Amino acid sequence: MSEPQNSKFQIRLPLVLCLGLAAGVLVGAGFNNRKGTGEIGKDVQKFRDVLTQIQTEYVDTVNTNSLVDDAIQHMLNKLDPHSAYIPASDRVAANEDLRGNFDGIGVEFNIFHDTIVVVSALSGGPSEALGIQSGDKIIKVDDKNLAGIGVTSNDVMKALKGPKGTEVKVTVLRRDQEIDYNIIRDKIPQYSVDVAYMIDDEIGYIKVNRFAATTFDEFRAALSKLKEKGMKKMVLDLQSNPGGYMNIAIDMADDFLSSGKKIVFTHGKEKKYDSQAISTSKGDFESGDLIILINEGSASASEILAGALQDNDRALIVGRRSFGKGLVQSPFDLSDGSELRLTISRYYTPTGRSIQKPYEDGDEYSRDILSRYNHGEFFHADSIHFNDSLKYTTPKGRTVYGGGGIMPDYFVPLDTTLTSYYLNELYTSTSIQEYTFAYGEAHREELIKKGFDDFLNKFVVTDKMLEELVQVGERNKVKADRKELRKKEKLFKVHIKAQIGRKLWNNEGFFPVMNETNEILQHAIKLFDRMPAELNRTEM
Repeated sequence: MSEPQNSKFQIRLPLVLCLGLAAGVLVGAGFNNRKGTGEIGKDVQKFRDVLTQIQTEYVDTVNTNSLVDDAIQHMLNKLDPHSAYIPASDRVAANEDLRGNFDGIGVEFNIFHDTIVVVSALSGGPSEALGIQSGDKIIKVDDKNLAGIGVTSNDVMKALKGPKGTEVKVTVLRRDQEIDYNIIRDKIPQYSVDVAYMIDDEIGYIKVNRFAATTFDEFRAALSKLKEKGMKKMVLDLQSNPGGYMNIAIDMADDFLSSGKKIVFTHGKEKKYDSQAISTSKGDFESGDLIILINEGSASASEILAGALQDNDRALIVGRRSFGKGLVQSPFDLSDGSELRLTISRYYTPTGRSIQKPYEDGDEYSRDILSRYNHGEFFHADSIHFNDSLKYTTPKGRTVYGGGGIMPDYFVPLDTTLTSYYLNELYTSTSIQEYTFAYGEAHREELIKKGFDDFLNKFVVTDKMLEELVQVGERNKVKADRKELRKKEKLFKVHIKAQIGRKLWNNEGFFPVMNETNEILQHAIKLFDRMPAELNRTEM
């Protein structure tokens, strides 16, 4: 991890701050500063004495490495919810999502009836180059049978992922023919911008699922594409985005803000961890109307971006109160290759808000989202009570609050009609994936020929298709619930259509359909008619 060379923001040391829901990360930290080590010498000696006695005197043989790992994790649990210890064996996987790529063969797969089915060969990957196709069944890896043995997704990933440049033999069944492929693993990109499309002639929509190393470049490309299509207003969807690299969130904020605006600042016990980010050069979307979507799963870097744009009166925030993660972690390399992520500062929005929710009661912290639901916060904005001492004012006089997450300017309650236990069962049993995959394969040619616009506007999920889905579910041991199906017929049809769209057009075919059930987005679209007057409202 390193700072992008074209990073736009100005920031005092440390140069790069990175945040995530589980742990924010500050790049470049180490154990060079040994200040205070003499003061803890006696404690270290006590710990060494205990380990020595266990190793030499305890009745059974003990793995002291495991004991040390457990002790470290227990210590960190006493500090805060986001300081963490990552064993050497888990370190690569822990950082993989934020790198923006991984090493593998480049296929998206699903498992139907103990059979690994290729959903798609990822664009630009080695599998696509060799001709592996959607619908191919992976039956062997390096001549080891993987079909019909209760294989799991983890089993498949362990077999197929590996260092770039290594070779793996994959045997697929295509119709009745077995085909062997010798695949050289390569870097496979992981995209953090899920989709970008025009909702109408003026409103563009971009969904960002995390802030990874490649996110800003992906975002700029999406922004450019939509501007070419005439975008004048934008919805940036950060719902359930857990965060990631802070410098990426800062760069994105800079694209929306004129020069000289404060974006975020941090404050720690050590002055070296104090920093401030200020917007710099002219951004690519400084003047168009902007709405940010958040919910209880939006955390960390998502909250930095939303808080910066809210505090600068640049965007309306729509949705539900965000997660409330305002602690910054620094990675420290340990001698055995493991990693310590230690909280070293707090971050603050431009008005001075700390949005870290209380964590003194660790059990309560872990149950916070459930507590919000039970308290009614997901359904009624007036169930949220802020302390007046945590009241802040934006430059235009709007009131915002600290003390636990970003509170949206416009609250949108959770719509419980958009949930279904039966639908969840069809998903967890992969029944809906199996049915829509098969339907997409059988009707691919005719649907592709007509094009996505025709699919979006004219394709209708029939009652016959619903019944076929029920039958697939029953084969997968999901008890039919036709009463629930009739009651929430529209919801089931949207999910079926969206999954068929994904099968044929990837995310570009999924999100425009699925967003028909995105109540926060649908509410936000209506607010554009009331901007920019809404950004001048002093009573929020």
